[in-house]
Amino acid sequence: MVDRTMKGLYPILSMPFTDNGMIDEEDLRREVDFCISKGSDGLGIAMASEIMKLSEDERDFATKTVVEQTNGRAKIVVNTGAPSTSLARTYSIRAVELGADAVMVIPPVGISSEATRSYYREIAEAVTVPIFIQDIMFSPVPPGLAAQISEDSENACYAKVETHPTPPRVTEAVDKAKGKLIVFGGAGGDFLIEELARGSVGTMPGAAFPEVFRRALDLHFSGDPEGGAKEFWEYSALLRNLGQPQLQSSLTKEVLRLRGVFKTNNVRRPHNIPDPYAFKEIANIVNELDLSRFHA
Repeated sequence: MVDRTMKGLYPILSMPFTDNGMIDEEDLRREVDFCISKGSDGLGIAMASEIMKLSEDERDFATKTVVEQTNGRAKIVVNTGAPSTSLARTYSIRAVELGADAVMVIPPVGISSEATRSYYREIAEAVTVPIFIQDIMFSPVPPGLAAQISEDSENACYAKVETHPTPPRVTEAVDKAKGKLIVFGGAGGDFLIEELARGSVGTMPGAAFPEVFRRALDLHFSGDPEGGAKEFWEYSALLRNLGQPQLQSSLTKEVLRLRGVFKTNNVRRPHNIPDPYAFKEIANIVNELDLSRFHA
């Protein structure tokens, strides 16, 4: 049976790098513990993890490290999308071999609906774990197409909706799939409240402040959506700053550094470097919100 129980909070891990550009294993393990200690149900290695900038050996190392450090305390989802079907199959098979509980797949850019369906079918035939269909701005999977993909393959049963505007996209995905798709929000978690109201079962935000998403989710699912919204919107300034295009990785890592999770905010080149004012603004917001430092 395909695992259809995943829901709740699945932060996408930021990938820590040393000053010489290597994955910082110590910080990656600390980030896993940090996210789990703040109530995460699962963890993702995906776009916000700079997975496209990792070599195949580094992908394996990161996946092994996260699986080992998690030690069954949370589900692991690994992004295995690739420009070719054969490579996506290879990445998916390898992720499962290394202990991933699910894979998340972005289709190649610009292919037809039928080619997209074929792409997902072949990946679904290669692995038995659940597949998250990732609907993202640069390679969208419209809700109707996602519903067809879920009809084609039993294990293509999750959708991560990130194409803006996400709230109506969630509504359409829930309606058109008629129960076959389990829908998560994404896109940094900016529209968590609206997505939950429209039928999403969880979110895959960044890893900077998972406890805030945890509290909002718990309030919503316990029957107090207004309380969840009020709790969540207190952090809107931080969400808005972290959502700046091209700066998300650096600023998210800076929050993790300020909270004692990472030693640096290094992003693998090439990337845009925030100006000093951006870092100062982030520090001020973190201080104002009194976000606690993490002590493993």
